[in-house]
Amino acid sequence: MPVIHPIPPVFDEHSRVLILGSFPSVKSREAAFFYGHPQNRFWRVIAAVTDDDPGETPQTRTAFLLRNHIALWDVIASCEIEGSADSSIKNAVPNDLGPILRTASIRAIFTNGKTADRLYRRFLLPQTGAEATCLPSTSPANAQWDLERLTQAWKSIRMN
Repeated sequence: MPVIHPIPPVFDEHSRVLILGSFPSVKSREAAFFYGHPQNRFWRVIAAVTDDDPGETPQTRTAFLLRNHIALWDVIASCEIEGSADSSIKNAVPNDLGPILRTASIRAIFTNGKTADRLYRRFLLPQTGAEATCLPSTSPANAQWDLERLTQAWKSIRMN
């Protein structure tokens, strides 16, 4: 049975960078916001890269993203998935990036991990024509990348 993506995208007309994950984890779906699993390092990495505090709530994190001109969403709108395992994604239906790309002046698109990148290239690159840069996953499953190394790699999202 397909699971529908329950979280709306975060963006506004000032967004310059678009970060795309694959599909929300069980914890993110329960929290009704992106990267809700406490072991996912996304918020710690983004905080270090921006030298800013995202806070703990969906409201403070939304304000943080917008303040830093970051749009955030996922590649997949619905899919069959076992738990939170990206490797189990089947029958994926992509999200429509049109509203973000028509509203914001996105200068760069980044994918959070190889699965998001593969899915972006398969489903969305033909629609957008915009290349994406694959960054190492902030998931705890990506154990070979520690926080410091992730932060260094993710510094490429800064649009000075």
